[in-house]
Amino acid sequence: MEAVLWYVLTGTRGGPNRLRILTALHEQPRNANQLAEDLELDYKTVRHHLDVLVENNILQKSGDEYGAVYLPTDQARHHWDTIEQIMNSVEEL
Repeated sequence: MEAVLWYVLTGTRGGPNRLRILTALHEQPRNANQLAEDLELDYKTVRHHLDVLVENNILQKSGDEYGAVYLPTDQARHHWDTIEQIMNSVEEL
């Protein structure tokens, strides 16, 4: 899981936005529209990043497609120290 987190959050161009989304959802579960508004990102961009995070078992969704609420998986919560390490390394760059 640690390798997946490093790759998804730092190894690709969308990593910084994925990290922002994951951090926001760790604070409070929300749907894609709420995330787009709160993070001032395009809705389609948020949807894309949510799909990537779900596919990699970092986020899970609850509810139907449009109103689905996203939150970190238990596995992501278990590795939250790695996520914090990633946040710190990104901030230093």
